[in-house]
Amino acid sequence: MSAAQARVPGSKSLTNRALAIAAMADGVTELDNPLVSDDTTAFADALVALGVPVERQARRWTVTGSRLGPRVRSGRVWCEDAGTAARFLPPMVAAAGGVFDFDGTDQLRARPLHPLIDALRALGATVEPSGDGGGLPFRLVSDGLTGGEVTLASGTSSQYLSGLLMAGPLLSNPLTVVAPELVSRPYIDMTIAVMARFGVQVTEARPDRFTVHPGRYTRTRYLVEPDASTASYVLAAAAVTGKEVSVDGLGSASPQGDRRFVDVLSQLGATVTADRDRVTVRGPRHLRGGFEVDMGSISDTFMTLAAIAPLADAPIRITGVGHARLKESDRIDAMAQNLVACGVPVRTGPDWIEISPTDPSPALIHCRRDHRIAMSFSVLGLRVSGLLLDDPACVSKTFPGFHDELARLFADGR
Repeated sequence: MSAAQARVPGSKSLTNRALAIAAMADGVTELDNPLVSDDTTAFADALVALGVPVERQARRWTVTGSRLGPRVRSGRVWCEDAGTAARFLPPMVAAAGGVFDFDGTDQLRARPLHPLIDALRALGATVEPSGDGGGLPFRLVSDGLTGGEVTLASGTSSQYLSGLLMAGPLLSNPLTVVAPELVSRPYIDMTIAVMARFGVQVTEARPDRFTVHPGRYTRTRYLVEPDASTASYVLAAAAVTGKEVSVDGLGSASPQGDRRFVDVLSQLGATVTADRDRVTVRGPRHLRGGFEVDMGSISDTFMTLAAIAPLADAPIRITGVGHARLKESDRIDAMAQNLVACGVPVRTGPDWIEISPTDPSPALIHCRRDHRIAMSFSVLGLRVSGLLLDDPACVSKTFPGFHDELARLFADGR
């Protein structure tokens, strides 16, 4: 029997990186197959507020960029829930110069920004937070950035470094960023790959030292491949249902680190086939447990594994994911509390979670407005009748059609 073809939307991470860089490229860039979701729409709207024209059609977005990025020198930038907007756009604005007020939802205000703010201040910008948390909302005032060397605290998010690197070509002198304790390194590799696609190179003197020279991004046509983080849910669903599912456009050539989630599925006993442009997963008769896995570099998928871990035949311990406590929710706590509600034995620590096998009971899942909690437990719901989400619509942050696609692929699931 042939594999079912999953319809996974474009990558959020690639879409928003390409949008940011296209805004700083001279001329018109076309993005094919961009993700159309709450986060990417918020990012595009923020660019429009900065004077960057973004024309949006169903399968193609067109960005008319300029060498200096923003075309206005003052205004309000609303980031909605999008962490990438709050972390990628301030360096661009600081490099171009002007006075801008950044803000977002209460959920985004709760997420940390101080490492980026400290780095921008060290490079010469003035950043004045007005909230209680030292992050959003804040006013940024800059006459442009000249460059130099800056040390960036990178133990909680790689997005700060991505934002600085992408803005680097706008500076008048080379920018060197030293990023000790960098987490989620594959996302930096992704940023570097997208920058190279637009004609700018990043050099590394050592694994935590990155340099960008002044230069120009070249307009291009950019095809956004399927989102590897989102693909984890349909591929995990194949594993727990014993079905075979393929995702086209996501293979060994992908710059997305989360494509390595299929290696975790192999540890569970799934059969994985991958070539340059496709990955296929066939589920086993029984899921194997009894292992420990460090998912620090692919932490957006740790919840996918945690949700299905109770179905394995032995405990599974996930480590290295302490920074996931600072995402849309405290994701370690959110997974633990919801699994416990399902009667699953769970142990946790600062950066780890251990799940023991059991027959989960139906429960109401508290999503905490976090799309990844909702999608992860939807996969478990294929095996647990009566599992309900308190906020199923929160998946619109990255995959508005998620529930319909899961039902299409696994119509005989629960």
